[in-house]
Amino acid sequence: MSDYDADVLAWSEHQAGLLRRRAAGELINEAELDWPNIAEEIEALGKNLDRELASRISAILLHLMKLQTSPAIDPRAGWRDTVQEQRDEVERLLSFAPSRRSRVTAVIAEETGRARRRARMALADHDEQPASDLDAISYTEDQVLGPWLP
Repeated sequence: MSDYDADVLAWSEHQAGLLRRRAAGELINEAELDWPNIAEEIEALGKNLDRELASRISAILLHLMKLQTSPAIDPRAGWRDTVQEQRDEVERLLSFAPSRRSRVTAVIAEETGRARRRARMALADHDEQPASDLDAISYTEDQVLGPWLP
């Protein structure tokens, strides 16, 4: 079993140390650099950022849909808090990975159907009828990430 398979955190710390030493011009045993797994981990980082962006946008969409369609009064403040919290987290993620901003509109389109299904289930769980047609609801990037609330 390789160090990578045994303890990925220890492996990553060791590999990072080797890369830093190499970048500083120190001669190291190049055979210790686990290039295939280093490449895999770098790719995984990007995929994890994409999953996190989708998850946070999905949460925003779900709570916007609840705000727009639920007749309930009590949980609305919590839904607004969730929307703002997730907007802040998306903003933070995009500050770390500005290249993901170009994906936001596509992610909204991809996640809208899932959010609709979850909103339907949430309303049904509380025996609520939507105040408007969930299938007719769509949101722009500005509505999802900006200050707008229904």
